[in-house]
Amino acid sequence: MVRRYYRPIISEGEGLPLAGGPFRFARAEVVTRGGSRGLIPAEDVPADWLDRLTRPRPLLARFGAGPLPLVMGILNVTPDSFSDGGRHEDPVLAGAAARQMHALGAHFIDVGAESTRPGARELPAGDELARLRGLLPALAGLNWSIDTRKASVMQAALAAGASLVNDVSALGHDPAALPLLAAADVPVVLMHHQGTPETMQLAPHYDHALLDVFDWLEGRIAAAQAGGLAADAIIADPGIGFGKGLAHNLALLKGLSLLHGLGVPILLGASRKALISKISCDEPVQARLPGSLAIALAGASAGVQLLRVHDVPETVQALKLWAAAHPCLP
Repeated sequence: MVRRYYRPIISEGEGLPLAGGPFRFARAEVVTRGGSRGLIPAEDVPADWLDRLTRPRPLLARFGAGPLPLVMGILNVTPDSFSDGGRHEDPVLAGAAARQMHALGAHFIDVGAESTRPGARELPAGDELARLRGLLPALAGLNWSIDTRKASVMQAALAAGASLVNDVSALGHDPAALPLLAAADVPVVLMHHQGTPETMQLAPHYDHALLDVFDWLEGRIAAAQAGGLAADAIIADPGIGFGKGLAHNLALLKGLSLLHGLGVPILLGASRKALISKISCDEPVQARLPGSLAIALAGASAGVQLLRVHDVPETVQALKLWAAAHPCLP
């Protein structure tokens, strides 16, 4: 049997509520691996899909979400991350940067101590913990997340006050991670990837990028729930740039609203990534702010609930102006 997927078409104040947020949809595109089957009224979407598309996301209320996407500021305490590597190795400077991002509007500070840029090799857990050790006390009182694949690093971060885990392996790297998070009742971002950071950009391949990513994330969400993680403790990330070429990334960005059919909040992380320069004029990393903002606003228009960015004040400002000019938002 041919599986049908239902991508909500966001409308201006008409139709059914999308994911309990400010947007609505009156129609949905029927998508199959053979192509689009056209549009149908939202009320004709099958009941299971309709429930996942419309029900509120209680995890967002837990983090005090409003009509705008939550902004997650990136803080890498690494020497080799693709954009900010080497800038925050000093714990004092890193702590100051975290507090500044918080003051400028970041809802989360996403702290990472292992680079997962294309070509990066795995860092031993002990080295990752050593990079974090001096910073953790400086994060007290902030709302922060830990960007890691390793259970031991997750455990140390949770003990220091992290409120969210962001795992680029979607709990597939370390078998101890899922039981740890299920027992701790801590929410987690499950990110799609193909391959490992060391190999992921060598020859990424998809039969249908959007639907392949949807199916993969659906499977990881089911596995996380089967392992004891609560359904409302999961966030999904399509993993822009993680085992994907330009055409794959664009297919995901164009079809983002389909991911609401997973029934969980969606995080988009495309800040300063290479797809920007490939579409534009081959700009270096530090010159990709306009493209980063464009993708962030495209994500917001698709109903994405979290944006992971390097440029916090610029993104916050752009979102405020976008909301003020949007007919569907207060």
